[in-house]
Amino acid sequence: MALSKETILDVVRPVCASVDAVEHHDQLTLLIPIAEIVDVCRELRDNSLTQFTFLVDITAIDWNKKNGRFEVVYFLQSMAHKARVRLKVALPNDEHPHCPTVVGIWEAADWFEREAYDMYGVKFDGHPDLRRFYMPEDFVDPSNAEPIYPLRKDFPLMGIPGSLPLPPMPEII
Repeated sequence: MALSKETILDVVRPVCASVDAVEHHDQLTLLIPIAEIVDVCRELRDNSLTQFTFLVDITAIDWNKKNGRFEVVYFLQSMAHKARVRLKVALPNDEHPHCPTVVGIWEAADWFEREAYDMYGVKFDGHPDLRRFYMPEDFVDPSNAEPIYPLRKDFPLMGIPGSLPLPPMPEII
């Protein structure tokens, strides 16, 4: 039997009283404060009423706004209850976003968090091996040696000249 929104909220509220819930196309999204994300994830996994034992994915979103630029999104599935839930966490620091790791809850988070770090620059505090996933370790801006995160909205559309060897631009006639 699929879980109801009320059941999920009843499990989450004791560890996160300020949780907000949004439903869109029958998909429940919980908006969780950053300080409670680890406790909420652990409770959703361990509570027999929910059993969200499968971490489907973790990603980041760059909204390209002055306040609340980055979010981390967790996609969870309960095989026992045939249910899915999405958790969203707004990150407070826009230039150098940080979020607690959930690797201690789901080992699969290791690779997902590394990917979010590599593409968006989100640092997961407490991660056992946070390093680049796709991009080379020396993928930095040649002008200031700062790391480059290619899925950020402020990343130049044509890339950063000199950051990676690319074929020459075709001549336009």
